[in-house]
Amino acid sequence: MFNELSTQSKAILHSTEVDVDERLQKLCELLKKTVPHYDWVGFYFKNGNKEELKLGPYAGAPTDHTIIPFGKGICGQVAVSNQNFVVPNVQAQDNYIACSITVKAEIVVPLFINGKNIGQIDIDSNTPDPFTEEDERFLEFVNTEVAKIYVS
Repeated sequence: MFNELSTQSKAILHSTEVDVDERLQKLCELLKKTVPHYDWVGFYFKNGNKEELKLGPYAGAPTDHTIIPFGKGICGQVAVSNQNFVVPNVQAQDNYIACSITVKAEIVVPLFINGKNIGQIDIDSNTPDPFTEEDERFLEFVNTEVAKIYVS
């Protein structure tokens, strides 16, 4: 599944007919629709010079968490650690920000441009412990491709 999805993701991200936000929106929708355990897919980006993340394009239920301070929640922790964070059970996390009572697991992968963390892709799942190393590698690939459209 991820091989075909990689090809589709690249095609969306590198199609220059639409702006970057629209490409990211289409990508979020594709991932949410195609991967059964991706129930909410979105991007958060560093908010200017502030020590916080701002919600970018996403697919899934609306969220109140449009601004997340660095260090707060899973996304805020990734903004500080620069490391992937896979949470098999969100209820076992002390520093978790609940977006929905249906969310059981989360994966967040940082997005780097020239070695600098500028944001992340965030996926919520209503399935307990669904994320594998394959998910991580695929999302790292996606972020590498996203970085290319910001640099070009």
